[in-house]
Amino acid sequence: MSLSKKRTPIEKLVQPIQRFIQLEKSGGIVLGVSVIIALVLANSGWSEGYHHFLEHKLGFQWDGRTYFEYNLHHWINDGLMSVFFFVVGLELKREIIAGQLSDLRSALLPVGAAAGGMIVPAAIYLFLNHGTATSSGWGIPMATDIAFALGVLFLLGKRVPLSLKVFLTALAIVDDLGAVLVIAFFYTSHISLLHLAIGGGILLAMYVGNKLGIRSIIFYAILGIGGVWTEFLLSGVHATIAAVLAAFTIPADVKIKEQLFVDKIQKYLDRFKDIDPMEDKPTLTNEQLHVLEQVQEATIAATPPLQRLEHAMHPLVTFIIIPVFALANAGVSLNIDLDNLFSTNVAIGVSLGLLLGKFIGVVGFTLLFIKLGIARFPKGMDVRNLLGAGLLASIGFTMSLFITSLAFSDEIYITQAKIGIFAASIIGGIAGYILLNKQFQKKS
Repeated sequence: MSLSKKRTPIEKLVQPIQRFIQLEKSGGIVLGVSVIIALVLANSGWSEGYHHFLEHKLGFQWDGRTYFEYNLHHWINDGLMSVFFFVVGLELKREIIAGQLSDLRSALLPVGAAAGGMIVPAAIYLFLNHGTATSSGWGIPMATDIAFALGVLFLLGKRVPLSLKVFLTALAIVDDLGAVLVIAFFYTSHISLLHLAIGGGILLAMYVGNKLGIRSIIFYAILGIGGVWTEFLLSGVHATIAAVLAAFTIPADVKIKEQLFVDKIQKYLDRFKDIDPMEDKPTLTNEQLHVLEQVQEATIAATPPLQRLEHAMHPLVTFIIIPVFALANAGVSLNIDLDNLFSTNVAIGVSLGLLLGKFIGVVGFTLLFIKLGIARFPKGMDVRNLLGAGLLASIGFTMSLFITSLAFSDEIYITQAKIGIFAASIIGGIAGYILLNKQFQKKS
């Protein structure tokens, strides 16, 4: 049966989109475009409609009572962002089990860098805002936006050493874990112990299901969304924490090992090849379909559910959820006078926390760990690479905006924080790109 190489019209349309999605820098590009659109909407004649749209409420009624009635902005931050945090949880578990965080010696350097990149920014912010009504914003400058940071790094092309990409990725993953813990312990209030206990019980059932060998994604989806996420939402503990905890219950093992999988697939391919095809007909025989089903079953058995989910959900998070979050949260009016902007130390605390705090924390703690002999630079990475990475780590966007929505309810403080985030992220991203670009130009 000959295979035609002629592309269909829909393939001609879809393939360029697929190629763009597969580019590692695409997530940062889409996120950047979303930020620009949000800023245009918030600073144009559409501003009132833009903000009014996000205030529309969505819920459901049963027997005359309304349940889960929240505005769109709340659903985006607590609903859609839970999916983002679920994928963060999957990445964390994978890295801890078999990635950069699985080997203690290799993990120490990015862990130390991430710790410094969280402690120093928070300290700078608190130094400038201690004892004021805005002191609760100390968590805002602690987070690095992995999509933007890696997006800038990949703009430099293949000249960037793999070790630097791995270091920055591992740093950002540990950074995300730190942000999750900060949200859990410091930005949660009004806890309902009953709902929390029910959610914990369902979480335990998911863990037991993992140990019993249940690998059905539907099982974990029903318990995770219908049980854990819902109960955590009602408990007062931020629902995104439920998403991370649920991710850690997803099985990360395989039913059949690699060599057995190879043997099975080879046997199925030989059987498929020996089957007489239906000549000049586009359909397959029943026997061929049965063999292909066996191939699919073996492939699923050889793939950890954790990685299947992560692979399937990553494009959804990168190209839909994060851009929607940016559209809903990045729309800040720039029509603010300097007196209002600096009426508190929020803007200066956030911007200095990100720009100086991240740089000093990441670079300082990394060099300290190396000096003390606790860790060493990975092959291909040096101090100049580290300086560039420290600047890129100051790009704090998605998580910083998210924590802003938890830290403040006053619109003035929120606007000040957002402007501080934008200023630091733009300066840090450009400075990091220029520094690394000059360095790699000298080497080439």
